[in-house]
Amino acid sequence: MSTRRLVLSRSAAIIGAASTGLLLPGIVRGQSSKIRVGFMLPYTGTFSQLGVAIENGFRMAINEQGGKLGGREIEYFKVDDESEPSKGIENASKLVQRDKVDVLVGTVHSGVQMGIQKVARDSGVLCLIPNAGVHAATRALCAPNVFRTSFSNSQPTRALGKVMMDRGHKKAVWITWKYAAGDEAFEGFKESYTAAGGTIVKELGLPFPNVEFQALLTEIAALKPDAVACFFAGGGAAKFIRDYAAAGLKGKIPLYGSGFLTEGVLDAAGPAAEGIVTTMHYSDSLDTPRNKQFRLDYVKAFRSQPDVYAVQGYDTGLLLIQGANAVKGDLGAKPVLYKAMEGATIDSPRGKWTMSKAHNPVQDIYLRVVENKENKVIGIAAKALADSGVGCKMA
Repeated sequence: MSTRRLVLSRSAAIIGAASTGLLLPGIVRGQSSKIRVGFMLPYTGTFSQLGVAIENGFRMAINEQGGKLGGREIEYFKVDDESEPSKGIENASKLVQRDKVDVLVGTVHSGVQMGIQKVARDSGVLCLIPNAGVHAATRALCAPNVFRTSFSNSQPTRALGKVMMDRGHKKAVWITWKYAAGDEAFEGFKESYTAAGGTIVKELGLPFPNVEFQALLTEIAALKPDAVACFFAGGGAAKFIRDYAAAGLKGKIPLYGSGFLTEGVLDAAGPAAEGIVTTMHYSDSLDTPRNKQFRLDYVKAFRSQPDVYAVQGYDTGLLLIQGANAVKGDLGAKPVLYKAMEGATIDSPRGKWTMSKAHNPVQDIYLRVVENKENKVIGIAAKALADSGVGCKMA
């Protein structure tokens, strides 16, 4: 909030100067020459650490450019979206209408993203999505001014089906929370698993964010599938992993999942996570010079270890830098700006990726296994995987 107070105090100074008849053009021009970047991220609640990691990553990318975009200085504005979908439109409007941002960076929660999406489509402001994987953002509700740098909800699991069939798991149970992200993750798994010849014997679900898994785990034990595939994230994922082992299923029925199952929860999950296989567009343990340098620089800057969210924030900054450089900082030159961003190749810690026509990353999805509290990369589950972008019609 200190940035916001700074802006307010400057505004007050300008008004005060105006009332005393001082010459103002230089001050006013100085203000308007800065690119206004608005963060609409969760800074409180369950996803607060994700919001901080995204902002850190973004600022790190900009700081590598001397803190400027296309040669212009930046002014930052922040709104806590509280991961509250009912406030999505109101909060996005604050940044666009009140703060007049040139770029809106947000958000984590797919429900909140739908509010941002409406404001972005109505106002035409450039919107960069650093996490929320909701399909509509780069499908039916896609827009020329909206770009996602993370994933679509079905992308990680779309790489999972063939992996499981290649390992001889012909019959599987799927389990998730019944909400948008869970449903969309299932879409990716179902398509890839059935296309590879697998049979989903049962689809199990429970309301988000319920973590009473026992009855469903008893049902899995009775069904005796070859394997279980799932989508969970955060604290709920850690509990599911622990409960799965406590129910006696670990070691008997292999557990697979979207990478979010084991992302950032390995300490909380403990030994129960060992051996779980996931598919994801990043891993801390990627053994590349680019990833090692990024991780070293991030730790120096923020005294904490970067995760997939920090990488996505960083890549959001990299994408904006490419666009801003192409228009020499004039973000009003939208056709050239969008073309540069659409044609960008991002040299990311996750590996190089490009932008699909629907503005979603085309990226490698890694095969990972939990070993000694680390998601160890054991291969590439899918090369240059794109979301379908079905229903996207760019205006």
